[in-house]
Parts: sequence; structure tokens; C-alpha cells
Amino acid sequence: MPTRLAERRPDVPASRLVADMVPPPRFRDVSFDSYRADPAVPSQAAAVSAARAFATAVGDGDGAGGRRRGWFRRAASDASAPGEGIYLDGGFGVGKTHLLASLWHAALVPPERKLFCTFVELTNLAGALGFAATVEALSAHRLVCVDEFELDDPGDTVLVSTLLGRLSERGVRLAATSNTLPDQLGEGRFAATDFLREIQRLAERFTVVRVDGEDYRHRGLPSAPPPVPDALVAASAEGEGVTLDDFDALVAHLATVHPSRYGPLLDGVRRVHLRGVRTVDDQSTALRLVVLADRLYDRDLPVVAGGVPLDRLFTPELLAGGYRKKYFRAVSRLTALSRDGAASLGSR
Repeated sequence: MPTRLAERRPDVPASRLVADMVPPPRFRDVSFDSYRADPAVPSQAAAVSAARAFATAVGDGDGAGGRRRGWFRRAASDASAPGEGIYLDGGFGVGKTHLLASLWHAALVPPERKLFCTFVELTNLAGALGFAATVEALSAHRLVCVDEFELDDPGDTVLVSTLLGRLSERGVRLAATSNTLPDQLGEGRFAATDFLREIQRLAERFTVVRVDGEDYRHRGLPSAPPPVPDALVAASAEGEGVTLDDFDALVAHLATVHPSRYGPLLDGVRRVHLRGVRTVDDQSTALRLVVLADRLYDRDLPVVAGGVPLDRLFTPELLAGGYRKKYFRAVSRLTALSRDGAASLGSR
């Protein structure tokens, strides 16, 4: 009998939230050399060079507490100086997370003095530990890498701006990725003009490096595979580490689990099966599915899904709204994972 994600309720101590802040399994062994820059898109090779330079600068720096050149402060003579914070901006699927993880690996800093997390994991850490304890925990590191940097509400805007400012004072270096330029964070989701000062303060902390290109997950590959009949979804859910869930039951369960625990929810899982996938029109539900999709992708877990095609997971209204980039990223990642799931069935 396969296990069900909807029956799991992981207990995650705050200490694990910090300990788990390393590149996820999909990006555990990546490097700048393994990044496949598209020859037709010069900004990709330029981004590799910029990230390499930043990683070298972090390794050569004085570190937290020592003399420093002013974290993220723009040098008058060189706006791209490697000693500043680096912000990799581009569409989904251009390899920004690969580059960020490569930077983490390449920085000549002891593993215990560098962190890799998503923006959601960072805000969850602040919620679990409290602001002051989070500052202390992060200040012990020389490098903090933040993937999928987004500001979804005014509270996060002030929280992150203040947090980065405190880390700035202590000499911590930061690298980030996002689908949105720093001065556009929050656009279309709340009254950004009311928080313009905070947003601009964030923008000033980064040197932006653009990464253009098309989604590599679908470059030259077929579109998402058709849904698997629900009967086959269930019949093929065999073996250790394989889960089987009805979509609506899983969606209801996710509403009772804090998003910081979606990763531990997948501990020991090697393939996920979902029956009855349907189009979602509720924004809260959709955003939870985005977080789950990111954690599935981090762990490189094939997905075998029945119901509607995964590219119809979100309504056109959601895809046109302020969170559209999150939803498109989720569809892109789930499509890739469902392709892996289809391949796993074909090998049976």
C-alpha cells in the first residue's frame, strides 16, 4: 500500500531550518562548468563570469566582523564590482538557480559559513526563530544565497529590507535570484507606492546581472505529456518511497501544514502520484501548490499525474495576475517532473 502525503505531518525543529539551508539535491553537484550557456544568448556566458567573480571575491574577503569595503555599495568607478551583492534576474528556466548553487559551491568559504535557501525559507526562518535570533544566526555566515527572491506582501518588504540592512552592517555577502528586478518587487500584488522607500532600499543593495534566454527545461523538448488515466496512476504507485494522493485531499492537507515543512513532507519520497488533478482558481491554494512544486523540483521527484494537464493547473485569471511569474515557474517545473514521471512508467 503506497503512503499518502496527505497523511504526513512532519515535526521540524527550528534548528533543522538552518541546517537544511544548503543547495537541494537537484543542485548538489552543479558547477559553473556544467552550466550550459546558450551560444545565442550572450548574457548567459556573461552571467557565469559575473557569478564566478563574485564567488572569488567572497572567498578573498575579510568575512563577517572584519574590515570590509561596504556590503552591496556601488563603487563609483565600477558598477559591477565583484565585491557587491549580486542579483541574477531573468525569466524562469534560464538556469539562475544553477548559477546560484554553483556560486555557493565555488565560494572558498567553509560550508558551515555559507547558506543557500529560498526566499520563502528565509522568511519562514524569521517566523520560527524571531527577527533578532535570525540576524544572529545569519550573521555567523560569510555568504547567504537566496533563491526565488520575491516580496509578496508589505510585511515581507519591511522584514527583508531590515534584515539585509542588519546583515550589511556585519559584513555578510548576499547573492540572490528572481524573475523580477529589485525595483519592481511587489509590483501588481500590493500598493507598491506605499512601500517605495523600502523597495528602493533593497534595489540599492544589489548589482543586477541579467540572464536572458528561453526555458531550458523545454528547449527542443516536447510539451507536457498527456495526463495519465487515474486507474494507471494508482496501479503504478508501487515500491518503496512512492506516494499516492487524491489531488483534493492533498490540497486540503497543504492548508494545514506550514509551507516551511513542505520539504520535510517529502522526506524519503522518490516518486509522487496524483489522481484527479483539477484546475485551481483560489489564490491561496495556488500559492501553496507553487511552494510544493518548488520543493518537488528541488528534490528531482518524478510526478505521475491524472486529471487535467498540468499546464492547466491554474486558471487564466491567476496566470494573468500579480503572481503570474510564480505560477508559470510552477507549471514549467511540474511539466518537467511529469515528463520524468511518464518516462518512469515507460521503463516499467
